[in-house]
Amino acid sequence: SSADAKKDVSKDPKAAADVFMMPHDQVGQMAEAGLLYPNTKYADEVQANNVESAVEGVTWNDELYGYPYGVESQVLYYNKAKLTEDDVKSWTTLSEKGKIGTNFAEAGANYIFGPLFMSNGLYLYGETGEDPSGTNFNDEKGAEVLAWIAAQKNNPGVIQSGAEALANLEADVSDAFLSGPWSKNDVTKALGENMGVAAYPTVDFGSGDVQMKAFLGVKLFAVNQQTDAPLASMALANYLSNETSQLIEFQEMGVIPSNKVVQANAEVQEDVVAKAVMEMSQSTHSVVMVKVPEIVSFWPAMDAIINDAYKGNITADEYMEKLDKLVED
Repeated sequence: SSADAKKDVSKDPKAAADVFMMPHDQVGQMAEAGLLYPNTKYADEVQANNVESAVEGVTWNDELYGYPYGVESQVLYYNKAKLTEDDVKSWTTLSEKGKIGTNFAEAGANYIFGPLFMSNGLYLYGETGEDPSGTNFNDEKGAEVLAWIAAQKNNPGVIQSGAEALANLEADVSDAFLSGPWSKNDVTKALGENMGVAAYPTVDFGSGDVQMKAFLGVKLFAVNQQTDAPLASMALANYLSNETSQLIEFQEMGVIPSNKVVQANAEVQEDVVAKAVMEMSQSTHSVVMVKVPEIVSFWPAMDAIINDAYKGNITADEYMEKLDKLVED
């Protein structure tokens, strides 16, 4: 699978495919390991034709290494019989007028709620996401995020839901949940014509509403550094990710395009999930998943601090100490 690109190509680069699919968060590790052939021929074309977040996703140390063909982020699914378009624009009204089922208390909270820190103006691995010492969550704004997470435990409009989030939506236990395009068919089955989809709501950490952000993933083709035919391989990768190919990927596989022209296509615009993901792919709504190898140590630490804040296992006067440790580690 494309998620195993780094593992598979590393085993025997010479025997690996000339062109392969991969998720963008492996670009940094694979470029550093000398496994990727830089996009030296079609860089200008890729930059001109794709949305900024997709270009950022395939760039490492100011060099383009990939050929983006799709973007992916979580969105808000909701029951239109219970909530209106206006209700879901802010977390406050969403949780006052309905119930959102989401995960603060279990493994996986890191992916959903880690970006809250960036929503409140902070950085994970610096402004570019490439500086291992650039995380600044240990700040008053970071403490505000933890206080907001802790407050959700007593918010009657928030139902702790892990794997059962979709079942809760179907059973009318909850009216909304956060998930990605991969849940589209299941939510359609659960809610039918009452399925609503929107970009993330705003949240208020104490200083007024700010846009709640999600992590953004970029799907791409890459060229093997050890290819015997670099020009032909780059041409193939560019063809597989061009305007025509991206439209076919959307029609056949439901992949949300990164190409600007395809994003404006009427068929894509009419798809409610695609439209919400495209809105989420703007820098105002998402953070491109960072590519530094150090990210592996972020996930368990982020889960622990979100879970503990929500459960009340850490008190408000311990927030800064815990955030200092998170950043230090």
